[in-house]
Amino acid sequence: MAVKLVGDPDHPFTRGGLCAKVNHYLERVYSPDRLLHPLRRVGLKGSGEFVQVSWDEALDAIADRLRAIIAQDGPTAILPYSYVGTQGIVQGASLDRRFFARLGATQLDRLICGQTASAGLGSTIGTPFSMLPEDIVHARFIIIWGTNPIVTNLHFWPFVLRARAAGAKVVVIDPLKTRTAEAADWHVQPLPGTDAALALGMMHVLIAEDLVDHAYILEHTLGFEELRRRVAEYPPEKVATICGLPTSEITGLARAYAAGRPSAIRVVIGMEHHSNGAMTYQAVSCLPALTGAWQHRGGGLVRTTSGYFRQALQPVDMPELQDRSVRAVNMVQLGKALTDTELDPPIRALFVYNSNPAAIAPNQNLVLQGLCREDLFTIVLEHFMTDTARHADYVLPATTQVEHLDLVPAWGHTYLTLNQPAIAPVGEAIPNTEFFRRLAQRLELDDPFLQESDEEIIRTALANDHPLLEEISFKRLEQEGWAPLKFTDDWQAHGGASFATPSGKAELYSEALARQGLDPLPSFTPPRESPAGDPKLAARYPLMLLTSKSALHFLNSSYTGVARHRRAEQEPLLDLHPDDAAARGIADGCWVAVFNDRGRVALRARLGDRVRPGVVAMPHGWWASLSPGGSSPNALTPDGLADRGGGGEFYDVLVEVSLADEPQCGD
Repeated sequence: MAVKLVGDPDHPFTRGGLCAKVNHYLERVYSPDRLLHPLRRVGLKGSGEFVQVSWDEALDAIADRLRAIIAQDGPTAILPYSYVGTQGIVQGASLDRRFFARLGATQLDRLICGQTASAGLGSTIGTPFSMLPEDIVHARFIIIWGTNPIVTNLHFWPFVLRARAAGAKVVVIDPLKTRTAEAADWHVQPLPGTDAALALGMMHVLIAEDLVDHAYILEHTLGFEELRRRVAEYPPEKVATICGLPTSEITGLARAYAAGRPSAIRVVIGMEHHSNGAMTYQAVSCLPALTGAWQHRGGGLVRTTSGYFRQALQPVDMPELQDRSVRAVNMVQLGKALTDTELDPPIRALFVYNSNPAAIAPNQNLVLQGLCREDLFTIVLEHFMTDTARHADYVLPATTQVEHLDLVPAWGHTYLTLNQPAIAPVGEAIPNTEFFRRLAQRLELDDPFLQESDEEIIRTALANDHPLLEEISFKRLEQEGWAPLKFTDDWQAHGGASFATPSGKAELYSEALARQGLDPLPSFTPPRESPAGDPKLAARYPLMLLTSKSALHFLNSSYTGVARHRRAEQEPLLDLHPDDAAARGIADGCWVAVFNDRGRVALRARLGDRVRPGVVAMPHGWWASLSPGGSSPNALTPDGLADRGGGGEFYDVLVEVSLADEPQCGD
């Protein structure tokens, strides 16, 4: 039995620190609510009524049903749904991908986070390279744009504080007054989805006031003259109206950014969840190229580090098995896929693991409508009886991080970790990989690649001669637990080196986009669902809703099933500006209904300046079954796609708020 879990104080980046989500991880492992045995549904879908069965019974029944579905409609009637719930590539993206490719199942486009940002950044600087996160300590002007690291990237924040102690100024650009915004020196609070306009306004000031680095632009960029003409269309006065900011704040921010050298911009994925997401990142990525910030250590742009690991590690999902002629479903649009009556063949079997789509997928009510189909055979691998698991035909117990072997890349630093099991699996839980091995055997799929051990998969991943993996071996990871990717001591992303673009330069004008018939220059288009984007809809639903990752104790929808974490979060609240509250007769603590054409959420109102007039916010991560009104934020969010990259536009949300019929204020 595990009795204690602590961070490694010798780790150069995390330094032994654990976030509020992980501090009590063993309570998750030994929770009385943990799923420990295979379960078969006996009640209506969504009722949560199950009986315990043996693994043999569950596997036989699943195999028999799959054979029948394949015989009638073919393997594309089967859909896997997963994301990065385990954070590791073995339990998250190895045998499962091979299994479904071998079957010929419908493919899942896992594009919900990151790809839209990468598409936008890639247009200008290429991907995946950016500043190393720890180099932020050398910056003297830091913009944290659309992200909340104190909550979502806690180990990055101490490096920001070290920079501040050395004289750096920290600016947060975010429509919501987050914990990070409250800790910053300067909070810029634009309207949601207007960040591209703000970046264009800043560029207008930089060029008009000759605050750019002409030598760097000449040597390391393409398209400056075209960009100059474009940003002339975005004077600060115009941008101020778009963003809802004072003109002086836009000009002041641009001047401070140009003067504060080295200057760094931190972006992750928050801004990509708009219909104009890729263009937003394209616009922001032009700023460090104009000022030549890249040539200084501590200058440039800091994004996620996951791209380094994708380049370095050998793929373990065997991409050669993937048949791109097989249809694909975007995970953002699961509800549409499950309810599309014209889909041929329809989705008749759904496998869910490492995810909880009933909580995290947008257009929640449509997703639930699909999950409630009695003719949909659903299998869920889980730790807890999530809202998705409640709709399953079979719920199967999965191991936690302390019970299985995995190789864990990082998105916030550059250290590769071997996750070794500390205890034997609790109850009858098994790793995801073992489930797919057993199911493959039941289906008489005798391909050797479906029976590889977890250690063999890890050794495959490490069997690459990429220079970033120099000196990293399975033996070293087994002995030390983690190892850094290999960067040279004088490594600096683009301080004179090549960008990962076709030209090798920062492309302020993208020929690649022009060839696709797309706008090759950064621009601003209002979010599709916003007062500027759809005035008629805004007349009915005048408030813009943010559904942010502001819950300190939840990770997306993970940890919501643990009682300690729910107690710590207390309850979901709707942040509402006093002006909007007064216009609707709402006082602090009142129960309110937040609604639009897609759904309705009931919760208490919290009045204050965390949001500006015209904007409301509620935390993402609460399950509907554990929420006051039986519904959660994604009941309100759309499932449309962003401009590029395939990500979702679920931050483009218009709603109205009214006093709830029940309960009463203060109850």
